[in-house]
Amino acid sequence: MIRDLVFVLLALLTVVPAVWVVFSKHIVHAGFALLFTLMGVAGLYAFLGADFLAVTQVMVYVGGVLVLILFTVMMTHVPAAGRRRHGLDRLVPPAVFAAAVFGVLYKVITAVDWRASTVPARATTTEIGTHLMTTYIFPFEYVSIVLLAAMVGAAILIREHRHAAPDDVEAESEPQEARP
Repeated sequence: MIRDLVFVLLALLTVVPAVWVVFSKHIVHAGFALLFTLMGVAGLYAFLGADFLAVTQVMVYVGGVLVLILFTVMMTHVPAAGRRRHGLDRLVPPAVFAAAVFGVLYKVITAVDWRASTVPARATTTEIGTHLMTTYIFPFEYVSIVLLAAMVGAAILIREHRHAAPDDVEAESEPQEARP
């Protein structure tokens, strides 16, 4: 009984903010709702006994990807005016995509044998950590260097972009004349 209640609460913590992400008009609010969705997924992983996946979900997605998304949104200047489509033509592509996703989900749900496994869950974190630091140390370090190079490149691009548009900065910093 208590396990069912915990599962339902974790599922609600995952699904309700996910709906908020989809229907939110403010991108920053959607980003923070995504935080709760990703934490709910990590909770579901922990509930299922997948300790490594739960910790990885928090470290990679919540700690890395979500922070990157929020910083990108906050550093990007989006003009308020833009071309907006009205009518049914703006709803057709998302409806087709949603129908395709639900079709694939239905196929997966009906094709999988959902009986519970009798094999007890075991901790995998030690085993994976040992492999990462012994057998797979070179790919692990190589990926960290590539990610560092990507972050430095992004910082350089942002800096060059800000220096490339000095006219906007000068126009904003000029004092406005008093009008009679």
